[in-house]
Amino acid sequence: MIVQNTQDALSDVLSAIDAHALFSVRFAAGGPWSVAFPPPSYVKFNAIRHGGAWLIQDGEAPLRVGEGDCLVVSGKAFTLCSDPKLRPIPARDVFAGGSLDVAVGDGRDFVLLGGSVNLDTVDGALLTDALPPIVVIRREEAGPIAWLLEQLDAEWNGGAPGSRIACNDLLRLIFIHVLRAYLARGTAHHPGWLAGLGDRRLAPALRAIHAEPARRWTVDELARIAGQSRSAFAERFRATVGAPPIDYLAAWRMRLAAARLRRGDEPLPRIAQSLGYASDSAFAATFRRILGQSPARYRSLHRGLPA
Repeated sequence: MIVQNTQDALSDVLSAIDAHALFSVRFAAGGPWSVAFPPPSYVKFNAIRHGGAWLIQDGEAPLRVGEGDCLVVSGKAFTLCSDPKLRPIPARDVFAGGSLDVAVGDGRDFVLLGGSVNLDTVDGALLTDALPPIVVIRREEAGPIAWLLEQLDAEWNGGAPGSRIACNDLLRLIFIHVLRAYLARGTAHHPGWLAGLGDRRLAPALRAIHAEPARRWTVDELARIAGQSRSAFAERFRATVGAPPIDYLAAWRMRLAAARLRRGDEPLPRIAQSLGYASDSAFAATFRRILGQSPARYRSLHRGLPA
């Protein structure tokens, strides 16, 4: 049976980790310039609006980026500069004043719009672990991102009522389109759910799991949805996603349960039943196996943590 669902795995994960974007700065530079950015403690999202620069990462050759390109940084230091030979200044010095409009050097040869994607402090690794430390999405891959960036510019420059919230919402939309462009490459090298969504053979099975997490899925059913033999599907799923299909299903159920335990007061039996467990003890045993503690202890330890 092929599932027709109104949900999708990317939306499910972004909701589970409480991802929300915050527009933070417009950065301009001109003449000779170089700025070194430390590894972020959250996901940084940058869109280049004008000009070009060199992107330098440790162990990598300098990469030229230009107008319309987007950068997603989730775990690595990097430098942006006009010339790779220049000695960089630390980003903390550039942004020390807390201004939302920052410039270095002489002129505005290069303009970047920057923001952050804040994540659930506990489950945020679900996204960061699925992404390379730095993702560059080229302008030609970006689809509607160019139009959204124009609207972001207009909101930022217009100063109309509600413009800051509008900028945040537009940045969130741009981030989603960047993730879609990354998935469309079909070349994700980091095992995980994001790589699975980028695999056209596995994506239908992942969507089915996310549409009905409480269903007692079997590998045979998921293989039929993926249009593969049981053995071929199981091998491909493990290699791409990093876990067997049923283990992924159990882990996703526990992610959902953990988020509900942290954010609400639902009784444990209701959570267990809604996720397909016939008994509280079976739910608690799976939760303890995957998260290392009982649901009750998890709730007591994590309630009140910042999202």
